[in-house]
Amino acid sequence: MSQVKESIQVDVPVTTAYNQWTQFESFPQFMEGVERIDQRTDTLTHWVTNVAGVEREFDAEITAQIPDTKVAWVTVGGDAKQAGLVTFRPIDPAHTEVTLMMDFDPEGMAETIGDKLGFVDRQVKGDLKRFKHFIEDRGTETGSWRGTV
Repeated sequence: MSQVKESIQVDVPVTTAYNQWTQFESFPQFMEGVERIDQRTDTLTHWVTNVAGVEREFDAEITAQIPDTKVAWVTVGGDAKQAGLVTFRPIDPAHTEVTLMMDFDPEGMAETIGDKLGFVDRQVKGDLKRFKHFIEDRGTETGSWRGTV
């Protein structure tokens, strides 16, 4: 099992950052390699990804969600094996630290080599930078889900 942890400061209030992160269907707009996410239920999403020519489909179940604080998930079914947590920490009323932690199991030689070469770390760092630009350029979230899991 491999792990990655990256943080970024976004120049929006914690509620804005958190609300946008709950809009899973918007992830393809800032997550490289994510082709589509379908929100099936409040706690189940279906992902279609294509990273370096490797296409995957899997479901992810939200295991914990506390507004303005965190969203945790684990994959269920499919061939992708991962679990993660994204946390939101207000720095001040207009700035938020977003931290993404993920455990994943590389499959096959290509993914194992890519992991050892830091591909996943760079991917996550890039996705967080694109999230930062996405939410800061908009200035407001595209929607929200304020439920607790």
